[in-house]
Amino acid sequence: MIRYSLICDAGHSFESWFRDSASFEKQATEGRISCPFCDSTKIARDVMAPNVAKPRDDAARDLRAKLRELHDTVIAHTEDVGDRFPEEARAIEDGETERRAIRGHATFEEAKALLEEGIEILPIPGLPSDGN
Repeated sequence: MIRYSLICDAGHSFESWFRDSASFEKQATEGRISCPFCDSTKIARDVMAPNVAKPRDDAARDLRAKLRELHDTVIAHTEDVGDRFPEEARAIEDGETERRAIRGHATFEEAKALLEEGIEILPIPGLPSDGN
């Protein structure tokens, strides 16, 4: 049995067990896996943390690689709305536009206001450098 971290096209993360990799691929292709949060059947494997202890340099390099993978996954599964982020987030929250995963830019004050309004947002940190 294999436990996979999964992500839907709306950006929801969850886990599930499969007999093997082929079993996951078949079920995902057939639309037999659905997100427990939004029922989407557009599911992909999410970034998973390694379970094997490695020497410190290898661990740091692996962590940077995993952060890059996570960043790429976020970019691939979100719509860039640029500086319109606060307005789009409110429109989605108010039901004025379709619910979807977005990313963009907000000032500290704009982000704080969104959080105070109960709108869930998450900053996307910059990528680490390749230096050791």
